[in-house]
Amino acid sequence: MCMTLRTRFGTLNPPLLSSMFRFALPIMAMNILQLAFNAADMIVVGRFDGSLALAAVGATGSLINLIVNLFMGLSVGTAVVVAQDYGARRLEGIRQSVHTSIAISLVTGVVVAILGVGLSTPSLQMMGTPGDIIHLSTLYVRIYFLGIPASMVYNFGAAILRAVGDSKRPMYFLTVSGVVNVILNIVFVAGFSMGVAGVAWSTVISQYLTMVLIMTSLAKNEGPIRFNWRRLQIHMDQLGRIVRVGLPAGLQSVLFSISNVLIQSAVNSFGSVMVAASAASNNVENLVGTTMNSYYNAAITYTGQSMGAEDYDKIDEIAKISTVFVFATWMVLGGAIVFFGRPLLGLYTIDPEVIDLGMQRLRIMMAVYFSCGIMNVFPGLTRAMGYSILPMLSTLVGACLLRIVWLVTVFKWYPTMMMLFLAYPVTWTMAGLGQVASFFYARHQIRNKASTPETSALNV
Repeated sequence: MCMTLRTRFGTLNPPLLSSMFRFALPIMAMNILQLAFNAADMIVVGRFDGSLALAAVGATGSLINLIVNLFMGLSVGTAVVVAQDYGARRLEGIRQSVHTSIAISLVTGVVVAILGVGLSTPSLQMMGTPGDIIHLSTLYVRIYFLGIPASMVYNFGAAILRAVGDSKRPMYFLTVSGVVNVILNIVFVAGFSMGVAGVAWSTVISQYLTMVLIMTSLAKNEGPIRFNWRRLQIHMDQLGRIVRVGLPAGLQSVLFSISNVLIQSAVNSFGSVMVAASAASNNVENLVGTTMNSYYNAAITYTGQSMGAEDYDKIDEIAKISTVFVFATWMVLGGAIVFFGRPLLGLYTIDPEVIDLGMQRLRIMMAVYFSCGIMNVFPGLTRAMGYSILPMLSTLVGACLLRIVWLVTVFKWYPTMMMLFLAYPVTWTMAGLGQVASFFYARHQIRNKASTPETSALNV
């Protein structure tokens, strides 16, 4: 019997904890690298083209996420389905899921690109983007969306690799393309004075590079995830399984993005200086968020494989370990960000007003950022058990609707920056409680079904 480690959260299984951490570490490194490369976009454009250019790029994030996240959520379905088939050793199911997923990514990538280019100007206008930056924001968005088909293929391909336990190669591919992105940023912006257009084209080129690398890896794989262009087709059974898990995940991301768009609109009402401060602060905060995202991916893979192998007791251990990871990350990274906030924000701009406003947002966000981690990680556990509607509803009520209520009540009564940004920790906490409750409900249902012989086949 393996040894256990007793903590305030109960008993933990050290081998499983170590295994999950080793799996999450490359994803963590990949996410931090992605954040660093995105930060490089902001730093280069802010340093070489000024605060207006920084604000212009920063004002586009919530809009881009809104359009992209519905379809990107389907990659979550891919991760769950492949992980379950891998745990159950259903090799033909894995092969069909791989080719179905790549086909989905190609189709949705083109659709999203068209939507992004066509809706950029009216969407930014509806968000109240300040007039002194809207032309730059529109230019950035239109170029950026030309790379979305490649980004879709990479994300679906990375989900396939992670589902079978390979979290390293996606990190390697992202590292290569990220270095290229940074070099091109400097060449295009500092060398050719292309401004936000240079940053956007750098991103597009690096996205197509990651697509080539991930597809080459899948094509050369000797296992069941090997990709063959001649087998590219959508298998309806696998599509149904992917959509059942991925569509609610995508809808959850869209609903969350809508609430963020509304908050960004409120940020825009304070002017371009506040937009720049919020964008810089958000990039710093994402160091914690992207780290916690690696635990979400680990939770999906380990829980999905446990479901496929019908090892349901392990799911409780995965939940405990994920919670410990979240709290440890919040205490270490969250504390460091508050302590080193000013020099970190100083990487993006030398404007003291922007830095002061950014620090105010950082302190508010980091105070209870662990609740954001719980809100983001626990849906991975629940979805991997086959329950994808519950996490969506928890986010809809706890985050999206509550943020709207906050904006039309509390923020309307007290229209200050602090009241605006307090919407985040309040809604994180409420949505996090809902996600934990959803997990325990799904866990109870799984145990009940497992105890009934005729319904013991629980895979979705």
